[in-house]
Amino acid sequence: MKKEDPRSLRSKRVLKEAVFSLLAENQDVTQLTVQKITNCAELNRATFYLHYEDINDLLRHIVHEIFGELSMKVEPLLKSPRSDEYEQLVAFLDCIYDYRKFFAVLVEHPGFKMSLSNLLKKTIQARRDAKGADLPPKLVSIDIIGASLLGIIIWWVKDGIQFSSEYVAGQIGLLYKKE
Repeated sequence: MKKEDPRSLRSKRVLKEAVFSLLAENQDVTQLTVQKITNCAELNRATFYLHYEDINDLLRHIVHEIFGELSMKVEPLLKSPRSDEYEQLVAFLDCIYDYRKFFAVLVEHPGFKMSLSNLLKKTIQARRDAKGADLPPKLVSIDIIGASLLGIIIWWVKDGIQFSSEYVAGQIGLLYKKE
């Protein structure tokens, strides 16, 4: 595998940062233009088109990168002992917090919501599989837990962002605590 040119990596990074910056000013994705992105990134349009076909291609790359990061944060949740769950959940939520402005825009798109929902359900199923025989006979549906977690995350990035990752993780823990 060929190593990517540092200039190329820098250009892609500043283009992505420009998108985040522009979305922080105006959360309407339809208002993004190549010209606005390149002006903000202080690059020319040719550089943009060297790396991406169009704005949707850039957004796909950003989403793919974010989900890659989220997946890396989820992986320890799947392997960690029970005593480590809170810390791993906080790390996962910290990742969402880092991209909160982007998430606040993207959660309006059904494909993004579905991808996030699938990631959450996959994580829940993997945790259940790892626990195996230690599970109680009656469990809440993975779809219901996934939907409730997705709802919490959407609420958090849209309306409750003043709450810390630790607070939200604690509330999620209380929500799923056995009485």
